[in-house]
Amino acid sequence: MLGIQLKPQAFLQRVAEELSRVDPSQIQQLADLIYQRYLTGNFVFVIGNGGSGSNASHLCEDLGKGTIRRELFDDDSKRRLKILSLTDNTPYILAWGNDEGFDRVFVEQLKNLASPGDLLIAISGSGNSPNILRAVEWAKRHGVTTFGCTGFSGGKLQPLADYNLHVPLDDMGIVESIHLTAFHWVVDDLYRRISLEPGL
Repeated sequence: MLGIQLKPQAFLQRVAEELSRVDPSQIQQLADLIYQRYLTGNFVFVIGNGGSGSNASHLCEDLGKGTIRRELFDDDSKRRLKILSLTDNTPYILAWGNDEGFDRVFVEQLKNLASPGDLLIAISGSGNSPNILRAVEWAKRHGVTTFGCTGFSGGKLQPLADYNLHVPLDDMGIVESIHLTAFHWVVDDLYRRISLEPGL
């Protein structure tokens, strides 16, 4: 927790330094993978725990609503991005977590909902969350493309996922903030492609 040691100005400078170290091609890859699902009509699923769970919900909301410009809200012929955050079905999560174990709360939802060609965005700062890893393992066995968002060393998720956005920093709060910053660019890029470019 760098904020324990640093004053606000130094903290912000450190965050800026860490942002500049992120590989922009990884962010572009995430946008491209989501856009491909928009074109094919496949689903995008997002999962995470804690702050990463909040980022999953935030990304889902932004991509679901924030990629369509207002004039197109009532245009039923306009294709929409199919996206769902699996962190938000609280009764279902509690039922699986209580009855069968918390490591099953995401994979069991995927078993109900996912199809080959879909995309799973798995957010885990540590890269070692058992429920995230179990979901990614299942997805890979069933033709679902996986994209991991990690921090620290990347944990087990980074080598497991098909694609990655990695923030190599041992500070969970900053990792989560950088993930969210990257997600906001992805939303803007998809807004451009979905709502501003003609013909789709």
